[in-house]
Amino acid sequence: MSATNVIELAATFSCDGDRLVGIVSLPQQPSRRGVLVVVGGPQYRAGSHRQFTLLCRGLAASGIAAMRFDYRGMGDAEGEPRTFEDIDDDIRAAIDHFCAQVPGLSEVLICGLCDAASAAMFYASSDPRVQGIVLINPWARTTSGIAKAQLRHYYGARLADREFWQRLVHGEVAVGAALRSAAGVARAALGAAASEPAVEAAERSPGPASSSPATPLPERMADGLERFHGRVLLMRSGRDLTAQEFSDMAAASPRWRELLGASRTELRDLPDADHTFSRREWRDQIVGWTAAWANSR
Repeated sequence: MSATNVIELAATFSCDGDRLVGIVSLPQQPSRRGVLVVVGGPQYRAGSHRQFTLLCRGLAASGIAAMRFDYRGMGDAEGEPRTFEDIDDDIRAAIDHFCAQVPGLSEVLICGLCDAASAAMFYASSDPRVQGIVLINPWARTTSGIAKAQLRHYYGARLADREFWQRLVHGEVAVGAALRSAAGVARAALGAAASEPAVEAAERSPGPASSSPATPLPERMADGLERFHGRVLLMRSGRDLTAQEFSDMAAASPRWRELLGASRTELRDLPDADHTFSRREWRDQIVGWTAAWANSR
């Protein structure tokens, strides 16, 4: 189906008395599955490089209805700003409106980039209409995690970069500042090391971990993913510290290795892509993978 056959409808709906705004992209004959795009980070429904606009239009061109929206405090939505951990009501209100706009919709797949992927993990198990989640470069930020990712992927890559050494020889690198920065990152990585045995013990303990905010974010994300029994599509950029931090965390965690190795989980990687898939070829690949996955089974 050509994108010229896609119909787009403005959406306004309420969440706890505040007006939310969105766009529904419709094919002429929508399938029974639709994709709700939850916007992550301090941006609105179009996304960086219009990525969410293009994603929804691409999905609709493939026969899949899609909706993108601003949750409270973001974009054109009313209400007080809130974090990704406090948008369950917004997601539910958006799904209600989406289903009302597309009467034949019987399954919803939630798609989120960065912290919106984390929000999808928190929400999915609470709503039987959600049968799948699309996780793009999930946000699993911890002080130790980002410091280790920087040491391994940023500073490690610089040491292997010929251009860096040429600049160093020619005095184009502020050596003192670079060393202080690297030392600060190393201290951050090592400073949290003492807490890691406790984290590992919590991962091995039976039953869900505490939902307290004091519990590390990766554990709370794992709790949500364990409670959800639908399908999972995970897509990661190769040149993105957020994705690298998540991948390093998951590789080091038996609990996460089991979750990502399950038969319900499909993994896709774009080794050269950045966090927001700024090139057309990368955005098109994300659309293709998501559409194929949404239309399967």
